[in-house]
Amino acid sequence: MRRDLGVGLCFTGGVQIGTLQLKSNLFLSPLAGYTNLPFRLTLREIGGLDMATTDLVNARSLLEKNPKALKLIETRPADRPLAVQLFGSVAEEMREAAVCVEAMGYASVDINMGCPVRKVCRVGGGSAMMTEMEKTGQLVRGMAEAVKIPVTAKMRLGWDEENLTAPELARVLEEAGAAAIFVHGRTREQGFGGAVNLAGIRAVAQAVKRIPVIGNGDVTTPQAAKVMLEETGCAGVSIGRGAFYDPWIFRHTARYLETGELAAEPGFEERARVMRRHLELMVEVFGQEHGCRMFRKVGPWYARRFGPCHEFNKRVTGLRSAGEFDDILDSYRRWRAQFLDENGELKPKYRPPPLVASFMREGEEGGRGEIPVPRGPVEVW
Repeated sequence: MRRDLGVGLCFTGGVQIGTLQLKSNLFLSPLAGYTNLPFRLTLREIGGLDMATTDLVNARSLLEKNPKALKLIETRPADRPLAVQLFGSVAEEMREAAVCVEAMGYASVDINMGCPVRKVCRVGGGSAMMTEMEKTGQLVRGMAEAVKIPVTAKMRLGWDEENLTAPELARVLEEAGAAAIFVHGRTREQGFGGAVNLAGIRAVAQAVKRIPVIGNGDVTTPQAAKVMLEETGCAGVSIGRGAFYDPWIFRHTARYLETGELAAEPGFEERARVMRRHLELMVEVFGQEHGCRMFRKVGPWYARRFGPCHEFNKRVTGLRSAGEFDDILDSYRRWRAQFLDENGELKPKYRPPPLVASFMREGEEGGRGEIPVPRGPVEVW
């Protein structure tokens, strides 16, 4: 649905992906090691998120019922709709894994053709799949014919600037039965550096005839989502690092696309509440010891919007229990008070910089929002 709200065209509403009718055109991209069940549940409780995708999982490991693979796709009824992202290059294994995903009740299966990491590419998975179109097309056709749920693909613009194969590959995959294309606006060579190529995403959107193309890359604010929709003509946007940096981005973007109004940033206590809930879910899903150890990487990301936060980070990176976290947070509240004014707000010189769109049109205020790549199981997502 498109509406003229006096602020330019805004794009809201659902997306049809195969037989799946979604309520929203905002998607959560997988970030290996981070977009796990606790994070997805946290986002869904905040609101605004419809379709999410699991961390990438090796198709062979899933077929072998490897406990780590099964943990990667763990879900709950509140975590719906959910796609499982598979990686692999053996057609038979990918087809059988898709059948397994369907039998387990997931809404969709996504094929990772975008991961730039060497250990994925060297076995023919991830971005390497963009270099062998005929083989990749046959693999997708076999999967699409084996299941009734939608089969989608996540890709990049190409291997490098000399090989921007995404538009051609998108046409091949559409003919093979893919129900949607998710495209990150960078090449494999770029990793997560350099600028997102909106024109490249637009070329992919224009290359297909019947299926939706979902844009991805550097969507860190509602304004950035709107720019991507308008500049590329894509049917929706998929958000990864932006969601980890700002878990409210889905709710705020949905409101902005519908009304043209930007919501106020959450205050400290609301951020602390959601952070505490995220930890609670981490412990619930992974156990006290492992959940707290994993949260040591997560807590400092929430703290980026707290103002001065080194005292918090120093202690949370050694977190051992949920009870200890409450002590850390209470201690930090007292320490943080020295930076507050009489109204309990951060004094101007201590306020974090405003969230800005990661790409803006020429002449608009703002600039690139430099959000680092979280370190995890792989060094480059």
